[in-house]
Amino acid sequence: MARFPLGVLVLLVLMIVVYLGLAHRLLDRLRLTDKGALLVLGALLIGSFVDIPISKGLIKITLNIGGALVPIALAIYLLLKAGTRKEWVRALVATLITAAVVFFLGSIIMQGDPSDRFTMIDPLYIYPIVGGLTAYLLGRSRRAAFIAATLGVLSQDIIHFFWLWGQGIAGNVHLGGGGMFDSIVLAGLIAILLAELIGESRERLQGGPVSEGRDPDLLRHLKSDQGGEE
Repeated sequence: MARFPLGVLVLLVLMIVVYLGLAHRLLDRLRLTDKGALLVLGALLIGSFVDIPISKGLIKITLNIGGALVPIALAIYLLLKAGTRKEWVRALVATLITAAVVFFLGSIIMQGDPSDRFTMIDPLYIYPIVGGLTAYLLGRSRRAAFIAATLGVLSQDIIHFFWLWGQGIAGNVHLGGGGMFDSIVLAGLIAILLAELIGESRERLQGGPVSEGRDPDLLRHLKSDQGGEE
C-alpha cells in the first residue's frame, strides 16, 4: 500500500473535522466559513500534486501550487482581513524572524554529520515545530501566527534559490514541493493550535479579550465567540 505524505494525511483529517462542523469557532476567527475552509484545504490537497515549471536554466525552478501558491494567496487574504495595522506589521515581522530562525536551525545548527545529536530528527519535521512555535510567540493572533509559520517555512526554498544563484551552482529548486509541503502544512497547523489553546487559556484567566485600542468589529467577533485573541 502506498504511503501518503504526512501533509496530505493531515489535510484529509482537517477536511473531515471542518465538514463535521468541529472547527467553526476557529474558522470564524480566521474570517473563513466552513465552505471557504473546505475550498482552501481542497486546493492545498489537489495543488500538492501539481507543479508548474518556472525556469529551465542553470537553476531549474518548479512551483508547487498547493505548497506555494495557495499558502501565499491565503496569507494575502488573511492580511487583508487583519483587524489593525499593528497586526499587519506583527505578521510581517514575525514572518521574517521565523524565516531567519528556521534558516539558522537548518543551515547552521543541524548541518553536518547525520549522526550528530542535532540531526537525529528529519529537519522537515523540526522546521514546522520550531517555525510554528516561533510564529505564535511573535505573531500571537491566529492569522499572524499562520502567516508567519507558513511563509517562514516556505521562504527556505526561496533562500535556497538565492544561495544557488549567488554561488553560480546548478541545481533544482522545488518551491513548496516535496517534503517542504509537509513542513508548511504542519507549521501552519501548529501555529494556529498554539494560538488557539494558549490564547484561549490566557483570555479565560484575564476574564476576556483586551478591548482597549482594539478594532470595534474585531471585538464584536471576539465577544460573540466568548474569548480567544483574534
